[in-house]
Amino acid sequence: MPDLPKDVFVHEQRAGRVVFRDGALDDLAAETDRLGLTRVAAIAGPRHAGRTADVLSSRLVTAVEDARMHVPVEQAEAVRAQCADAEADGLVAVGGGSAVGLAKAVALTLGIPIVAVPTTYSGSEMTRVWGISRDGVKRTGRDPVVAPRTVLYDPALFATFPAVLAVPSAFNALAHAVEALYAPDRTPMTDLVAGEAVRRIIGALPRLATDPEARSEALRGAWLSGAALDSTTMSLHHKLCHVLGGLGLSHASAHTVVLPHVLAYNAGAAPQAADVVATALGRPGAEAGLALHELAVTMAAPTRLRDLGLRHDALDDVARGVLASPYANPAPVEETAVRALLERAWRGSVPGSL
Repeated sequence: MPDLPKDVFVHEQRAGRVVFRDGALDDLAAETDRLGLTRVAAIAGPRHAGRTADVLSSRLVTAVEDARMHVPVEQAEAVRAQCADAEADGLVAVGGGSAVGLAKAVALTLGIPIVAVPTTYSGSEMTRVWGISRDGVKRTGRDPVVAPRTVLYDPALFATFPAVLAVPSAFNALAHAVEALYAPDRTPMTDLVAGEAVRRIIGALPRLATDPEARSEALRGAWLSGAALDSTTMSLHHKLCHVLGGLGLSHASAHTVVLPHVLAYNAGAAPQAADVVATALGRPGAEAGLALHELAVTMAAPTRLRDLGLRHDALDDVARGVLASPYANPAPVEETAVRALLERAWRGSVPGSL
């Protein structure tokens, strides 16, 4: 375990209800009733839309099946209008980060509560963080109104989650926990929660393709990682992924590629975080980034930004975008160093320290 923060800290933790059980999707009607919701808008992809509609029954007044990645502002505005026209008093999001993110964009302006049923390990369902993309730039913020009031974790929904999607999604969750471990406002509580998330996710990752219990374990880890992220400040890793998201790169895959490189970049300035990750991987702390990169290679997960569609001539703009606004990070955030990090991530090279 890392050294806990000093005795002086401020810890914020939102109130929320979490249900974790096989078949939790079937609790949607009871959980919306519990919140007093009678006119619900559902955001659910084609795979789960029918069952969601059946469970909600007469409570459902309008539905969206095509949530788009990174929440384009055009879709956010259209769905806000759709929900307002239907006089929806609540939102149900059944899906991954795109579905939950779209629900958050609607709640941000309409102020109606969300019940979330995640079908990936994104962790967005546990946070007050929202994001909306416009003209190639992804803008993010925090607002309590977008945090789902109730989260239903249904491990049975992950039984057919393809490994090619499940593995990057788990790396996405892992990134939340890693950044919480070196956040400037980390607390004893966030260290414990994030550390447990790291151990659960890394322990589950090699078995995701074949072991249902590993998928359930990763889901528990994703819950914890989202909770840790919600109580801490995001740093270089998330800033990089938000800039890349504005360019349309796959969110989970970008997290998978970038995380080992950022961990190596920050390892010297945040040895306690590196130690937690490395220990879970059976390696010394200084090799945390390398070990995580090797795990991604072993699992045939994405390891090169160029494979995600990022042009090499965009790297300079990405580096400048990362430095466009100040934010906390354990190691100094300098354009030359960030550009070198991006070069390694673009080529799929071994992660290097600052």
